[in-house]
Amino acid sequence: MSAGALPRAWLALALLVTSSGHVLAVQPDEVLPDARLEARARDISSGLRCLVCQNQSIDDSDAPLARDLRLIVRERLKAGDDDKQVQAYVVGRYGEYVLLRPVLALHTLLLWLTPLAALGLGVFGIWRLSRRRADGEAALTAREEAEIAALTRRD
Repeated sequence: MSAGALPRAWLALALLVTSSGHVLAVQPDEVLPDARLEARARDISSGLRCLVCQNQSIDDSDAPLARDLRLIVRERLKAGDDDKQVQAYVVGRYGEYVLLRPVLALHTLLLWLTPLAALGLGVFGIWRLSRRRADGEAALTAREEAEIAALTRRD
């Protein structure tokens, strides 16, 4: 391999890895003939979690359950439901865990406030640590200085 071929090979590998990051698992037989309805289905599906893969949307998952959920979304849209009704139907059937972006409500308040509390505790800890170091740098008394001088004078 020539000297110039190795960097090109790494560049090709990097491009391959970065370009394959977002591959949709929607099968051709699932796609709706109406482009507007299909766009709505993709928008809804991107916000729903695959219950098998956990942190992957049903649009990105190849799991059979994700396919079933994609089909349910498309069936509900064909039945005339709006986006909120489709989402409410899926949440009613599978629970709020199916949402990739949890709702902000009283029962999810701890989920939303935990990162803020952790950040606040971190800032408070750093502040306390800096105050402790500043307090620890007190001047020595005359007696302590005399003891140090006596200890260091030993020859």
